[in-house]
Amino acid sequence: MNITRKTRLQGEITVPGDKSISHRAVMFGALSKGTTEVTNFLQGADCLSTIDCFRKLGVEIENTPEHILIHGKGLHGLTESKAQLDTGNSGTTTRLISGILAGQKFRTTLTGDASICKRPMGRIITPLTEMGADIKSMNGNGCAPLEINPSALHGIHYNSPVASAQVKSAILLAGLYADGITKVTEPYLSRNHSEIMLNFFGANVTTENTTIAIEPEPVLEGRKVVVPGDISSAAYFIVAGLITPDSEILIKNVGINPTRDGIIKVCKAMGGNIEILNENDTNGEPTADILVKYSKLHGTTIEGSIIPTLIDELPIIAVLACFAEGTTVIKDAAELKVKESNRIDVMVNNLSLMKADITGTEDGMIIHGGKTLEGAVVESNLDHRIAMSFAIAGMNAEGTTTILNSDCVNISYPTFYQDLEKLYS
Repeated sequence: MNITRKTRLQGEITVPGDKSISHRAVMFGALSKGTTEVTNFLQGADCLSTIDCFRKLGVEIENTPEHILIHGKGLHGLTESKAQLDTGNSGTTTRLISGILAGQKFRTTLTGDASICKRPMGRIITPLTEMGADIKSMNGNGCAPLEINPSALHGIHYNSPVASAQVKSAILLAGLYADGITKVTEPYLSRNHSEIMLNFFGANVTTENTTIAIEPEPVLEGRKVVVPGDISSAAYFIVAGLITPDSEILIKNVGINPTRDGIIKVCKAMGGNIEILNENDTNGEPTADILVKYSKLHGTTIEGSIIPTLIDELPIIAVLACFAEGTTVIKDAAELKVKESNRIDVMVNNLSLMKADITGTEDGMIIHGGKTLEGAVVESNLDHRIAMSFAIAGMNAEGTTTILNSDCVNISYPTFYQDLEKLYS
């Protein structure tokens, strides 16, 4: 994919459905009694991997352009898969389904693509084992493929060393099958889509500060789920509107859950002209339209409790910082190293090729903004968020930027390049 400089991005856009919520709607619908209808489902590769896994576990799922229909089997209705479950590139699928499978009465093996088989699964193996689960890394390296055998689970109170919605959710989902209340305490509150949706389906999940508790053996009932637009996908257009001269973009019906809206807070702290319009609520998830206008930006420091609310947006925030006067410091973001790629290294290497003044640190980046970027050949590392970030950077750089393996955007946003083109064509 070749990208050249653009000016004046104008128009309205609707981004695809939220990836996190789409995953969970399929999983929780599968464990419910009755039929769950999901509209605005994200038809990206990761979420399709979740559908594939639950079909192999005996759940009938209809996928049409209008909606997804999940004919639930109840909490104890899943059946043994004749084939290995393949989660593709999806860390969410791998970690969350592990919590569910830990409570089943059959054996499962779980694998994914080359990236998934390098990503750390010890962070879920440890707490699930503490609950009594029989789960192990088949290669003994703390990564997939995983083997999960039947065992009795008991409730625990787990103090998680990381603020990770995937870790928290895996434990809570195993807690559905435990013999008592299961609790997770995080250092900071991570995204809370699991808690909201589990309660919507009929579970009893409570939150006190950063401790989340779930009661076992609820009766989950099928629901109608309307998936809001994904703020992680909207982030690229938010940044594009802020840094591209003479631009004004309206992004419709975006989820603005306070455990996910860190990108908006950071952009405003840097001087971004952002308005939140038409606030609403969908199935317990707050939504709004976001109006973004070109702005003169300044650097800031991003650290602490805000990091879990924007962890997936940090690559595009690094691009944003290149166009802000002064210095932006990103701290406490070591989680970036264990995403689809080592996003610290990849952002630093690629932005350096574009002549940005950027330095990587153990847990983040330091970016001295205000310098003109130059087009370069950059590697996506098969990471969808890297590819989309450099599409926005390339539109504001001199010359041509070539993104290698750019079609990896299919993981979360298959129509990304077409939607971007609509704003300048």
